[in-house]
Amino acid sequence: MAPLSSPFTQANPMNSLGQDQGQQIEEQVRTDRLHQLFRQSFSAIFGSYLGAAMLCWLCWDRFDHQVILVWLVVLAGSSLVRLHLFAQWFRCPDAERTPARWERRYWVTLMLSAGIWGGGALAVMPVDDRLSQVLVMLFTVGMSVSAVSCYSAYRYMTLGSMALVLLPCTVWMLLQPSPMQVGVALAVLVFASFVVGATRKLSDALEKAFRLTRQMERAHHISTRAAQTDELTGLMNRRAFYEQAQLLYAQCLREQQPLCALMMDMDHFKAINDTYGHQAGDQVLRQIGAVISASFRQTDIYGRLGGEEFAVLLPNTSLETARGIAEQLIQKIGDLPADPVQGVSASLGVASTHAQHLDLNGLMNSADKALYQAKASGRNQVAVVD
Repeated sequence: MAPLSSPFTQANPMNSLGQDQGQQIEEQVRTDRLHQLFRQSFSAIFGSYLGAAMLCWLCWDRFDHQVILVWLVVLAGSSLVRLHLFAQWFRCPDAERTPARWERRYWVTLMLSAGIWGGGALAVMPVDDRLSQVLVMLFTVGMSVSAVSCYSAYRYMTLGSMALVLLPCTVWMLLQPSPMQVGVALAVLVFASFVVGATRKLSDALEKAFRLTRQMERAHHISTRAAQTDELTGLMNRRAFYEQAQLLYAQCLREQQPLCALMMDMDHFKAINDTYGHQAGDQVLRQIGAVISASFRQTDIYGRLGGEEFAVLLPNTSLETARGIAEQLIQKIGDLPADPVQGVSASLGVASTHAQHLDLNGLMNSADKALYQAKASGRNQVAVVD
Protein backbone atom coordinates (compact mmCIF):
# COMPACT_ATOMS: atom_id res chain seq x y z
CA MET A 1 0.00 0.00 0.00
CA ALA A 2 1.38 3.38 -0.95
CA PRO A 3 2.01 5.65 2.05
CA LEU A 4 -0.41 8.51 2.54
CA SER A 5 1.10 11.84 1.66
CA SER A 6 0.98 14.45 4.37
CA PRO A 7 -0.50 17.81 3.41
CA PHE A 8 2.45 19.43 5.15
CA THR A 9 4.88 17.89 2.66
CA GLN A 10 3.07 19.17 -0.41
CA ALA A 11 4.05 22.37 -2.12
CA ASN A 12 1.88 25.28 -1.16
CA PRO A 13 1.52 27.81 -4.01
CA MET A 14 0.53 30.53 -1.55
CA ASN A 15 3.78 30.01 0.38
CA SER A 16 5.77 30.16 -2.86
CA LEU A 17 3.98 33.36 -3.85
CA GLY A 18 4.70 34.87 -0.43
CA GLN A 19 8.37 33.93 -0.72
CA ASP A 20 8.61 35.45 -4.19
CA GLN A 21 7.01 38.67 -2.98
CA GLY A 22 9.35 38.73 0.01
CA GLN A 23 12.37 38.35 -2.27
CA GLN A 24 11.09 41.12 -4.52
CA ILE A 25 10.67 43.45 -1.54
CA GLU A 26 14.20 42.64 -0.29
CA GLU A 27 15.63 43.39 -3.72
CA GLN A 28 13.69 46.67 -3.84
CA VAL A 29 15.03 47.57 -0.38
CA ARG A 30 18.60 46.94 -1.58
CA THR A 31 17.97 49.18 -4.57
CA ASP A 32 16.48 51.90 -2.36
CA ARG A 33 19.55 51.78 -0.12
CA LEU A 34 21.82 52.09 -3.14
CA HIS A 35 19.92 55.11 -4.47
CA GLN A 36 20.05 56.69 -1.02
CA LEU A 37 23.80 56.10 -0.90
CA PHE A 38 24.44 57.88 -4.19
CA ARG A 39 22.10 60.75 -3.31
CA GLN A 40 23.63 61.32 0.13
CA SER A 41 27.31 60.86 -0.53
CA PHE A 42 28.04 63.03 -3.57
CA SER A 43 29.08 65.94 -1.36
CA ALA A 44 31.37 63.64 0.65
CA ILE A 45 33.90 63.64 -2.21
CA PHE A 46 34.41 67.39 -1.95
CA GLY A 47 34.16 67.37 1.84
CA SER A 48 36.89 64.75 2.12
CA TYR A 49 39.32 66.70 -0.04
CA LEU A 50 38.37 70.01 1.58
CA GLY A 51 39.05 68.55 5.04
CA ALA A 52 42.51 67.39 4.03
CA ALA A 53 43.28 70.74 2.40
CA MET A 54 42.16 72.68 5.48
CA LEU A 55 44.28 70.50 7.79
CA CYS A 56 47.34 71.06 5.60
CA TRP A 57 46.67 74.80 5.45
CA LEU A 58 46.35 75.09 9.23
CA CYS A 59 49.55 73.14 9.83
CA TRP A 60 51.50 74.23 6.74
CA ASP A 61 54.46 75.39 8.83
CA ARG A 62 54.39 72.25 10.99
CA PHE A 63 54.08 69.51 8.32
CA ASP A 64 56.55 68.21 5.76
CA HIS A 65 55.64 70.05 2.54
CA GLN A 66 56.62 67.19 0.27
CA VAL A 67 54.42 64.76 2.21
CA ILE A 68 51.55 67.26 2.05
CA LEU A 69 51.80 67.57 -1.73
CA VAL A 70 51.99 63.83 -2.28
CA TRP A 71 48.97 63.27 -0.02
CA LEU A 72 46.86 65.91 -1.71
CA VAL A 73 47.78 64.70 -5.21
CA VAL A 74 46.99 61.06 -4.42
CA LEU A 75 43.76 62.06 -2.67
CA ALA A 76 42.79 64.17 -5.68
CA GLY A 77 43.30 61.12 -7.90
CA SER A 78 41.02 58.96 -5.75
CA SER A 79 38.45 61.77 -5.68
CA LEU A 80 38.47 61.91 -9.49
CA VAL A 81 37.90 58.14 -9.61
CA ARG A 82 34.87 58.55 -7.35
CA LEU A 83 33.56 61.47 -9.41
CA HIS A 84 33.85 59.34 -12.52
CA LEU A 85 31.82 56.62 -10.77
CA PHE A 86 29.12 59.14 -9.90
CA ALA A 87 29.07 60.46 -13.47
CA GLN A 88 28.55 56.90 -14.77
CA TRP A 89 25.76 56.36 -12.27
CA PHE A 90 23.83 59.49 -13.17
CA ARG A 91 24.21 58.87 -16.91
CA CYS A 92 23.02 55.25 -16.91
CA PRO A 93 19.30 54.34 -17.23
CA ASP A 94 17.31 53.63 -14.07
CA ALA A 95 16.95 49.98 -15.03
CA GLU A 96 20.74 49.55 -14.86
CA ARG A 97 21.14 51.13 -11.40
CA THR A 98 21.14 47.77 -9.67
CA PRO A 99 22.99 46.72 -6.49
CA ALA A 100 24.68 43.86 -8.34
CA ARG A 101 26.32 46.32 -10.71
CA TRP A 102 27.15 49.25 -8.42
CA GLU A 103 27.59 48.18 -4.80
CA ARG A 104 31.01 46.55 -5.18
CA ARG A 105 32.33 49.38 -7.32
CA TYR A 106 31.24 51.91 -4.72
CA TRP A 107 32.82 49.85 -1.93
CA VAL A 108 36.16 49.69 -3.74
CA THR A 109 36.35 53.42 -4.54
CA LEU A 110 35.23 54.45 -1.04
CA MET A 111 37.66 52.14 0.77
CA LEU A 112 40.47 53.38 -1.51
CA SER A 113 39.68 57.01 -0.71
CA ALA A 114 39.26 56.36 3.03
CA GLY A 115 42.53 54.42 3.15
CA ILE A 116 44.37 57.26 1.42
CA TRP A 117 42.87 59.78 3.83
CA GLY A 118 43.79 57.78 6.94
CA GLY A 119 47.26 56.89 5.64
CA GLY A 120 47.94 60.47 4.59
CA ALA A 121 46.88 61.81 7.98
CA LEU A 122 49.34 59.44 9.62
CA ALA A 123 52.08 60.42 7.17
CA VAL A 124 51.79 64.14 7.91
CA MET A 125 51.55 63.58 11.69
CA PRO A 126 54.61 65.27 13.27
CA VAL A 127 56.46 63.21 15.86
CA ASP A 128 57.20 65.97 18.36
CA ASP A 129 54.38 68.52 17.93
CA ARG A 130 51.52 67.77 20.34
CA LEU A 131 49.28 70.57 19.07
CA SER A 132 49.54 69.34 15.48
CA GLN A 133 48.88 65.80 16.62
CA VAL A 134 45.69 66.89 18.37
CA LEU A 135 44.61 68.80 15.25
CA VAL A 136 45.20 65.74 13.09
CA MET A 137 43.14 63.60 15.49
CA LEU A 138 40.40 66.22 15.51
CA PHE A 139 40.15 66.16 11.72
CA THR A 140 40.21 62.35 11.54
CA VAL A 141 37.38 62.20 14.10
CA GLY A 142 35.43 64.77 12.08
CA MET A 143 35.93 62.82 8.87
CA SER A 144 34.88 59.53 10.49
CA VAL A 145 31.74 61.10 11.99
CA SER A 146 30.78 62.62 8.64
CA ALA A 147 30.77 59.10 7.22
CA VAL A 148 27.71 58.34 9.35
CA SER A 149 25.62 60.97 7.58
CA CYS A 150 27.01 60.17 4.12
CA TYR A 151 26.93 56.35 4.10
CA SER A 152 24.29 55.60 6.74
CA ALA A 153 22.28 53.36 4.39
CA TYR A 154 25.14 50.85 4.57
CA ARG A 155 26.30 50.05 8.11
CA TYR A 156 29.44 48.10 7.22
CA MET A 157 30.45 50.59 4.58
CA THR A 158 30.22 53.33 7.19
CA LEU A 159 32.22 51.35 9.74
CA GLY A 160 34.85 50.38 7.16
CA SER A 161 35.46 53.94 6.05
CA MET A 162 35.57 55.13 9.67
CA ALA A 163 38.14 52.49 10.57
CA LEU A 164 40.41 53.31 7.62
CA VAL A 165 40.34 57.04 8.43
CA LEU A 166 40.53 56.85 12.22
CA LEU A 167 42.58 53.81 13.20
CA PRO A 168 46.03 54.58 11.68
CA CYS A 169 46.51 57.80 13.71
CA THR A 170 44.70 56.42 16.77
CA VAL A 171 46.86 53.30 16.95
CA TRP A 172 49.99 55.42 16.48
CA MET A 173 48.92 57.67 19.38
CA LEU A 174 48.29 54.64 21.60
CA LEU A 175 51.88 53.51 21.07
CA GLN A 176 53.38 56.84 22.14
CA PRO A 177 55.07 57.19 25.57
CA SER A 178 53.19 60.29 26.69
CA PRO A 179 50.11 59.72 28.91
CA MET A 180 48.42 62.66 27.19
CA GLN A 181 48.82 61.09 23.75
CA VAL A 182 47.51 57.75 25.01
CA GLY A 183 44.63 59.56 26.72
CA VAL A 184 43.67 61.33 23.50
CA ALA A 185 43.69 58.02 21.63
CA LEU A 186 41.55 56.34 24.28
CA ALA A 187 39.09 59.24 24.23
CA VAL A 188 38.84 58.91 20.45
CA LEU A 189 38.15 55.17 20.76
CA VAL A 190 35.44 55.74 23.38
CA PHE A 191 33.83 58.38 21.19
CA ALA A 192 34.08 56.07 18.17
CA SER A 193 32.29 53.30 20.08
CA PHE A 194 29.29 55.59 20.57
CA VAL A 195 29.37 56.48 16.87
CA VAL A 196 29.41 52.78 15.97
CA GLY A 197 26.28 52.23 18.07
CA ALA A 198 24.54 55.19 16.47
CA THR A 199 25.53 53.93 13.02
CA ARG A 200 23.92 50.55 13.68
CA LYS A 201 20.67 52.12 14.90
CA LEU A 202 20.51 54.60 12.01
CA SER A 203 21.15 52.00 9.31
CA ASP A 204 18.56 49.63 10.85
CA ALA A 205 16.00 52.46 11.00
CA LEU A 206 16.61 53.35 7.35
CA GLU A 207 16.29 49.74 6.25
CA LYS A 208 13.04 49.32 8.17
CA ALA A 209 11.70 52.53 6.64
CA PHE A 210 12.58 51.34 3.13
CA ARG A 211 10.98 47.95 3.77
CA LEU A 212 7.83 49.44 5.28
CA THR A 213 7.46 51.80 2.32
CA ARG A 214 7.75 48.95 -0.16
CA GLN A 215 5.34 46.76 1.79
CA MET A 216 2.79 49.59 1.86
CA GLU A 217 3.22 50.15 -1.89
CA ARG A 218 2.69 46.44 -2.55
CA ALA A 219 -0.37 46.31 -0.29
CA HIS A 220 -1.82 49.34 -2.08
CA HIS A 221 -1.14 47.73 -5.46
CA ILE A 222 -2.79 44.48 -4.38
CA SER A 223 -5.86 46.25 -2.98
CA THR A 224 -6.18 48.43 -6.08
CA ARG A 225 -5.86 45.43 -8.36
CA ALA A 226 -8.40 43.49 -6.29
CA ALA A 227 -10.86 46.39 -6.56
CA GLN A 228 -10.45 46.41 -10.36
CA THR A 229 -10.41 42.66 -11.02
CA ASP A 230 -13.25 40.21 -11.42
CA GLU A 231 -12.51 37.56 -8.82
CA LEU A 232 -13.84 34.64 -10.85
CA THR A 233 -12.24 35.23 -14.26
CA GLY A 234 -9.27 37.47 -13.43
CA LEU A 235 -10.43 39.99 -16.05
CA MET A 236 -11.27 43.64 -15.38
CA ASN A 237 -14.55 44.15 -13.59
CA ARG A 238 -17.24 46.48 -14.95
CA ARG A 239 -15.94 49.59 -13.19
CA ALA A 240 -12.34 49.10 -14.22
CA PHE A 241 -13.34 48.27 -17.80
CA TYR A 242 -15.27 51.50 -18.27
CA GLU A 243 -12.53 53.57 -16.60
CA GLN A 244 -9.97 52.20 -19.04
CA ALA A 245 -12.46 52.41 -21.90
CA GLN A 246 -12.83 56.17 -21.41
CA LEU A 247 -9.05 56.61 -21.63
CA LEU A 248 -8.79 54.41 -24.72
CA TYR A 249 -11.67 56.17 -26.44
CA ALA A 250 -10.06 59.56 -25.80
CA GLN A 251 -6.76 58.29 -27.19
CA CYS A 252 -8.36 56.91 -30.36
CA LEU A 253 -10.32 60.15 -30.82
CA ARG A 254 -7.15 62.21 -30.40
CA GLU A 255 -5.17 60.07 -32.84
CA GLN A 256 -8.13 59.67 -35.23
CA GLN A 257 -8.06 55.88 -35.02
CA PRO A 258 -11.06 53.55 -35.32
CA LEU A 259 -12.25 51.83 -32.15
CA CYS A 260 -14.27 48.62 -32.30
CA ALA A 261 -16.33 47.10 -29.51
CA LEU A 262 -17.23 43.43 -29.04
CA MET A 263 -20.11 42.54 -26.71
CA MET A 264 -20.28 38.84 -25.88
CA ASP A 265 -22.87 36.81 -24.02
CA MET A 266 -22.79 33.09 -23.21
CA ASP A 267 -25.62 31.11 -24.82
CA HIS A 268 -28.09 29.34 -22.51
CA PHE A 269 -25.92 29.99 -19.48
CA LYS A 270 -28.86 29.77 -17.07
CA ALA A 271 -29.55 26.28 -18.36
CA ILE A 272 -25.90 25.34 -17.65
CA ASN A 273 -26.26 26.47 -14.03
CA ASP A 274 -29.64 24.73 -13.66
CA THR A 275 -28.46 21.47 -15.25
CA TYR A 276 -24.89 21.08 -14.02
CA GLY A 277 -24.79 23.39 -10.99
CA HIS A 278 -23.20 26.74 -10.29
CA GLN A 279 -19.75 25.24 -9.79
CA ALA A 280 -19.80 23.96 -13.36
CA GLY A 281 -21.05 27.36 -14.53
CA ASP A 282 -18.23 29.11 -12.65
CA GLN A 283 -15.72 26.75 -14.26
CA VAL A 284 -17.05 27.64 -17.71
CA LEU A 285 -16.70 31.36 -16.91
CA ARG A 286 -13.11 30.83 -15.73
CA GLN A 287 -12.31 29.06 -19.00
CA ILE A 288 -13.92 31.88 -20.98
CA GLY A 289 -11.78 34.38 -19.05
CA ALA A 290 -8.64 32.39 -19.90
CA VAL A 291 -9.60 32.31 -23.61
CA ILE A 292 -10.20 36.06 -23.67
CA SER A 293 -6.94 36.81 -21.85
CA ALA A 294 -4.98 34.74 -24.39
CA SER A 295 -6.76 36.08 -27.49
CA PHE A 296 -6.10 39.81 -27.46
CA ARG A 297 -3.26 42.34 -27.58
CA GLN A 298 -1.86 44.31 -24.69
CA THR A 299 -3.35 47.44 -26.22
CA ASP A 300 -6.85 45.91 -26.17
CA ILE A 301 -9.18 46.27 -23.20
CA TYR A 302 -11.41 43.44 -22.06
CA GLY A 303 -13.47 42.64 -18.99
CA ARG A 304 -16.46 40.89 -17.47
CA LEU A 305 -19.38 43.28 -17.21
CA GLY A 306 -21.43 40.95 -15.04
CA GLY A 307 -23.00 37.51 -15.12
CA GLU A 308 -22.10 35.85 -18.42
CA GLU A 309 -21.57 39.12 -20.30
CA PHE A 310 -18.12 40.23 -21.52
CA ALA A 311 -16.83 43.22 -23.51
CA VAL A 312 -13.72 43.93 -25.57
CA LEU A 313 -12.41 47.17 -27.09
CA LEU A 314 -10.03 46.96 -30.08
CA PRO A 315 -8.18 50.20 -30.88
CA ASN A 316 -6.97 50.95 -34.40
CA THR A 317 -8.96 48.02 -35.77
CA SER A 318 -11.31 48.03 -38.76
CA LEU A 319 -14.83 46.66 -38.54
CA GLU A 320 -14.01 43.73 -40.84
CA THR A 321 -10.95 42.81 -38.82
CA ALA A 322 -12.97 42.99 -35.62
CA ARG A 323 -15.59 40.68 -37.12
CA GLY A 324 -12.90 38.14 -38.00
CA ILE A 325 -11.52 38.31 -34.47
CA ALA A 326 -15.01 37.79 -33.03
CA GLU A 327 -15.57 34.73 -35.23
CA GLN A 328 -12.25 33.24 -34.11
CA LEU A 329 -13.25 33.86 -30.50
CA ILE A 330 -16.54 31.99 -31.03
CA GLN A 331 -14.59 29.08 -32.54
CA LYS A 332 -12.21 28.92 -29.56
CA ILE A 333 -15.11 28.95 -27.11
CA GLY A 334 -16.86 26.18 -29.03
CA ASP A 335 -13.69 24.07 -28.80
CA LEU A 336 -13.46 24.36 -25.01
CA PRO A 337 -13.30 21.02 -23.14
CA ALA A 338 -15.92 22.10 -20.58
CA ASP A 339 -16.80 18.61 -19.27
CA PRO A 340 -19.41 17.81 -17.98
CA VAL A 341 -21.01 20.77 -19.80
CA GLN A 342 -21.69 20.01 -23.43
CA GLY A 343 -21.90 22.46 -26.33
CA VAL A 344 -20.59 25.70 -24.81
CA SER A 345 -21.20 28.61 -27.18
CA ALA A 346 -21.44 32.39 -27.22
CA SER A 347 -22.95 35.18 -29.29
CA LEU A 348 -21.13 38.39 -30.17
CA GLY A 349 -22.10 41.84 -31.37
CA VAL A 350 -19.59 44.12 -33.13
CA ALA A 351 -19.67 47.90 -33.63
CA SER A 352 -17.20 50.60 -34.64
CA THR A 353 -16.90 54.32 -33.89
CA HIS A 354 -16.00 55.07 -37.52
CA ALA A 355 -19.09 53.33 -38.83
CA GLN A 356 -21.51 55.80 -37.23
CA HIS A 357 -19.25 58.40 -35.55
CA LEU A 358 -20.36 57.23 -32.11
CA ASP A 359 -19.22 58.30 -28.69
CA LEU A 360 -18.26 55.60 -26.17
CA ASN A 361 -21.77 55.10 -24.81
CA GLY A 362 -23.18 54.95 -28.32
CA LEU A 363 -20.49 52.46 -29.34
CA MET A 364 -21.26 50.11 -26.46
CA ASN A 365 -25.02 50.41 -27.05
CA SER A 366 -24.60 49.64 -30.74
CA ALA A 367 -22.49 46.56 -29.97
CA ASP A 368 -25.14 45.48 -27.46
CA LYS A 369 -27.88 45.83 -30.08
CA ALA A 370 -25.82 43.75 -32.49
CA LEU A 371 -25.45 41.14 -29.74
CA TYR A 372 -29.22 40.88 -29.44
CA GLN A 373 -29.41 40.49 -33.21
CA ALA A 374 -27.01 37.54 -32.95
CA LYS A 375 -29.18 36.05 -30.19
CA ALA A 376 -32.34 36.53 -32.21
CA SER A 377 -30.76 34.94 -35.29
CA GLY A 378 -30.06 31.65 -33.56
CA ARG A 379 -27.08 32.31 -31.22
CA ASN A 380 -23.49 31.01 -31.57
CA GLN A 381 -22.70 33.66 -34.18
CA VAL A 382 -21.42 37.17 -34.77
CA ALA A 383 -23.63 40.11 -35.71
CA VAL A 384 -22.26 43.45 -36.94
CA VAL A 385 -24.29 46.59 -36.35
CA ASP A 386 -25.98 47.92 -39.47
